[in-house]
Amino acid sequence: MTSKEKIISFPHMGNYYIAIEFLIKHTLNMKILTPPPITKKTLELGSKYSPDFVCVPFKYNLGNYIEALEKGANFLVQAGGGCRFGYYGEIQEQILRDLGYDFEFISILNAEDMNPFSVYGIFKKLNQKLSFTKFTYYFALTLKIAEIIDKIEEYIRENIGFEVKEGSFEQLQKDFLNRLKTVKGFRDIDKIYKKYNILFRNIEINKPKNPIKVGVVGELYVVMEPFSNYFIEKELAKKGIQITRFITVTYLFKNHPKEKELIKFSGKYLKYAIGADGTDSVARTKQLAEAGYDGVIHVKPFGCTPEVNAMPMLQNISNDYKMPVLYFSFDSQTSETGIKTRLEAFYDMLLMKREKQKWKKVI
Repeated sequence: MTSKEKIISFPHMGNYYIAIEFLIKHTLNMKILTPPPITKKTLELGSKYSPDFVCVPFKYNLGNYIEALEKGANFLVQAGGGCRFGYYGEIQEQILRDLGYDFEFISILNAEDMNPFSVYGIFKKLNQKLSFTKFTYYFALTLKIAEIIDKIEEYIRENIGFEVKEGSFEQLQKDFLNRLKTVKGFRDIDKIYKKYNILFRNIEINKPKNPIKVGVVGELYVVMEPFSNYFIEKELAKKGIQITRFITVTYLFKNHPKEKELIKFSGKYLKYAIGADGTDSVARTKQLAEAGYDGVIHVKPFGCTPEVNAMPMLQNISNDYKMPVLYFSFDSQTSETGIKTRLEAFYDMLLMKREKQKWKKVI
């Protein structure tokens, strides 16, 4: 490499870049270059240089890498996963080298690597002076930052659709995320969470006792990166819908049930694990149906095998519980207009279902 200074970058996924920046800042002697926010340009770049058949998270990540390299990054971290996407790092690296970029590349986020001991071993190679004690302290702090992001965003999802003053939640969320960037220790995190938890709950909302409730399930990247799902949660909130989703970083690394438990939750609908987040999608859809949710939206990258496997079971749950399930498959060719049109139709169907239930009670 020609550059003496190491400038590290990584792909986006929701607002978790704040936690990743924090960990790198306090454990590695590298300059951090967070890629620009994801835009259509990001997807266009990733799609242009990706094989046609790969899933859309690959394309978004590749676009992130190209934008970061163009801005001066020379050290890339791969974001893998529990499905075939975990094997995409080598392909992405080769594509970028074929394009003429000079960089170092490391994959540390595969499922089997995500424990303090494994990650420390990799970080130690990058910073010989890094002690295990220091690393575990900041690793724990990083997970705590992700946890309070998840807690605050859960409250936002459930209530933003009912705010009295438009934009109240979004503006406070920006302040909250900026404040998180100043964290130095656990006390700071606790203070920030207590402060903003109160501030968010003080935002005036006009929420009915029994709002329309919709759950979102599916593949983790498309669920957690709002740009990749065309801001479905935001679109639902505009219609006065309470949104619930389970998959977050905290859920995946702290609260995620074992596969045997998920299969048990699934009851008659599933006898075997179906890979990645597919088993989770079935179990949680059944849970939402039993909780009386009005509907579920299932999101996945086009061609995602585990989620395709889950779809017949989701349809069986939908039929048995009379709960509509709307399916979305995303790729670089997905139409934003088409997404909004289908969401409108889904919302109209949920309203008609509610009205029908009211008439049944009257009769």
